[in-house]
Order: sequence, then structure tokens, then C-alpha cells
Amino acid sequence: MTNVTLITGTALIALGVVTYPVTGFSSVTALAPAAIGLVMLVCGLIARRASAHQHAIHAALVVALAGAVASIQPLGGLPDGDGAAIESLLTILVCLAYLALGVRSFVAARRARQGADG
Repeated sequence: MTNVTLITGTALIALGVVTYPVTGFSSVTALAPAAIGLVMLVCGLIARRASAHQHAIHAALVVALAGAVASIQPLGGLPDGDGAAIESLLTILVCLAYLALGVRSFVAARRARQGADG
């Protein structure tokens, strides 16, 4: 999950940085995905340490959940093709995909532990 966290964080940073000028530099909130991605990237870097791995990945998953929930509100402009709404939709999709991969990883780890205890 460490590499997935690093990739997801980088993708969200790129999304925020690319869409900020596309939306005409109209609002700093267009950088919200970049902020979410930066926190996730830091969590991914911390997760490289074995002693902090589990806590860092859990923190990244909480950030992804918060990012997905916080990105719901601007979706009202989606039918109009509003750039902010499209950015929000992409943020939600990236965060939800990361959450799904995280849950899958935790389930697999639990099954592996139970199998080893056998």
C-alpha cells in the first residue's frame, strides 16, 4: 500500500496543479486536491518505515475519505461542465479507488494472519 499511497498522492497533487490554471486561477480551492495529495504523499513516505507503516496508511485512508466527502459539495455544477465540479468528481474517484484498494489490502492482510495462525 505504500507505493499505492505515493502514487495516489502524486496523482492528486498533479490534478490540483493542472486544474488550477485551467479554472482561470479563480480560487485557491482549486488546489484542494493538491493539498490532499500532499498529505497522502507525506503519509506514504512515513509508511516506508516499518514501525510506522500501519499508522501512516491508516492516516492516508482517513485523509482520502475526508477528501472524497469534502469534494461532494461542488458537484452541483457538473451538468454545466463546470471545471471545479469536474475536478471534484476526479478527486472523489481517485480517493474512492484508493479507499477500495486499502480495504482490499487490509482484508488480505487479515486473512494472511489468520491463515498463519491456522
